[in-house]
Amino acid sequence: MRLAEAATIPLSAMTAAIHLYQVLHLPLPWAPATEATPLLIYGGASAVGAYAIKLAKLSNIYPLIVVAGRGIPFVENLIDRSQGDTVLDYRNGDDKIVGDLRDALGGRKLEYALDAVSEKNSYVNIDKVIEATGQVSLVLSAKEKVMPSGLKLVFRSVGTVHGPVAKDTRDGKHRAKIGDVQFGGVFFRFFAQGLRERWFTGHPYEVVPGGLRGLQVALKNLKEGRASAVKYIARLEDTEGLWPNPPLGAT
Repeated sequence: MRLAEAATIPLSAMTAAIHLYQVLHLPLPWAPATEATPLLIYGGASAVGAYAIKLAKLSNIYPLIVVAGRGIPFVENLIDRSQGDTVLDYRNGDDKIVGDLRDALGGRKLEYALDAVSEKNSYVNIDKVIEATGQVSLVLSAKEKVMPSGLKLVFRSVGTVHGPVAKDTRDGKHRAKIGDVQFGGVFFRFFAQGLRERWFTGHPYEVVPGGLRGLQVALKNLKEGRASAVKYIARLEDTEGLWPNPPLGAT
């Protein structure tokens, strides 16, 4: 695996893992689901969305109802239509995507949704199709914490896996409180094992010309929605004038 591909994994894959397993509490890959568990992934062509699809498949979670746009061909290569998975196009407007989501559910109850977009009405559309008792996990913080329907929106930062070990002081005794830090330690090793055994892969990427000096163009492309199903990677050694003798493999 190239270093650039490896760079696509830690932040995005761990974000997907935190939201699927620590927020939505879906079955883990080593204790997979034993029955159909519909899961909506909004923004399936994004790095977080794509890793969520990969992890959900490892957890035997199906059917996956994925929302995407220009990255639909990429998503098609990730889902399994024989399990009832489908990908829907959000570009036809909110009313159309809500109708398509209802059609895809086919009367089944939707209890779980991962919103890898978390803006532009994404969670508003989810609110219209998910059960009142359902759970929606957002990758970005929203102004609303509770929708008019009563649905709670939950945001969790992936940075919690790097935080200090929490303390449980019940009964006046100090003990470690098991949580995201320990989860992160386990899952980073899980990803590494998957890479070694080739059942886990990185995300498509594009190396930005000019290293750090090319970030402005990359950010502009992201802001204008030109990037789809791709991660931008800036290589430090490609940055002119950053240092006279760049370290080997610096990225």
